[in-house]
Amino acid sequence: MKKENKKRMRIMEELRLPELQARFHDIVGEATRSPNKKFLLRRIAEALEAQEQEAAEAASAVEETEPSSAEEPTTANGEPKLTKLSVEELQQLYTEVVGRDTGSSDRRYLIWKIREAKKGRIKTGPVHRRHANGEAPDMKVLPLRMEAEIVARLDEARERLGLKTRMDLFRKSLADYLTAAGEHGVAQLFTEQA
Repeated sequence: MKKENKKRMRIMEELRLPELQARFHDIVGEATRSPNKKFLLRRIAEALEAQEQEAAEAASAVEETEPSSAEEPTTANGEPKLTKLSVEELQQLYTEVVGRDTGSSDRRYLIWKIREAKKGRIKTGPVHRRHANGEAPDMKVLPLRMEAEIVARLDEARERLGLKTRMDLFRKSLADYLTAAGEHGVAQLFTEQA
């Protein structure tokens, strides 16, 4: 982690819980009611490191050598070279390719994001919020403790099944079990969240 972010983390360690939850929302991009400061700090640190890595990847993806004077400012398929576009043109292209507006004026980021979208590596289209009315549902955390070896074997099975996260596995498993037990209405609640 960079020196600047380490300093930010030291400052956040001293924050009261409501302030830390607000910083969590700003940095991680999710609202939280978790009272666990260690968890919140760990997730914030992970998000800051991911942002650093993303910025470094964006910077390395954009660093290209200047074309020779004989080289055309378009690609082989006739599209303009991204490095030759203005920030305004990149923002417009971002909207077309990614499918949503951006407030960023960072050329390197815009170029990187457009390239990633064209390669199919990022989600495109509008961002769908889970709760459009702005009210978060009352959430409960269900404790689930398992031995590390069992979790490792579970993760291997999940990957073989093509499921991206443990939550996907749990939701699908609960939906399947409840459906088999005849609880179709409750099972439907798990398939809607997937």
